[in-house]
Amino acid sequence: QVRLIESGGGLVQAGGSLRLSCVASGRTNNIWRMGWYRQTPGKEREFVSGIDWHDGRTIYIDPVKGRFTVSGDKAKNAVYLNMSTLKPEDTGVYYCAMASGGSTYNNWGQGTQVTVSS
Repeated sequence: QVRLIESGGGLVQAGGSLRLSCVASGRTNNIWRMGWYRQTPGKEREFVSGIDWHDGRTIYIDPVKGRFTVSGDKAKNAVYLNMSTLKPEDTGVYYCAMASGGSTYNNWGQGTQVTVSS
C-alpha cells in the first residue's frame, strides 16, 4: 500500500508563489512517475504536471508552463511543485499522484487547498 502526504498549500495573492511537497511511503519500490493534479471549482480533476522517475523528463499543461516547476527527490520519494506568478484561476485542490508499476497514475494523496486571491 502507498501513502502520499501533501503539504504546502495555502492562501496567496495573485502574482505570488507557493511550493507544494509530497512524500510517498509504503510500497515505493516501483515508482514510474510522480506528479500533480488539481480540481478547480466547477471543473473535473485535471493533470497539471509530472516527472518521470527513470529519466527525469517533465511535462506540464499549457496554462502552467513557464510558471510551475516540478521536481523530484528519489532518495526521499518526494515530488515538489514550485508555483510562481499564481493566478486566481489556479485556485483549487491539488493532489499528489504516483504511478506505480506502470505509466498510469494509480495512487493519490488527500489533496491540499491552494487559494489565489485577486
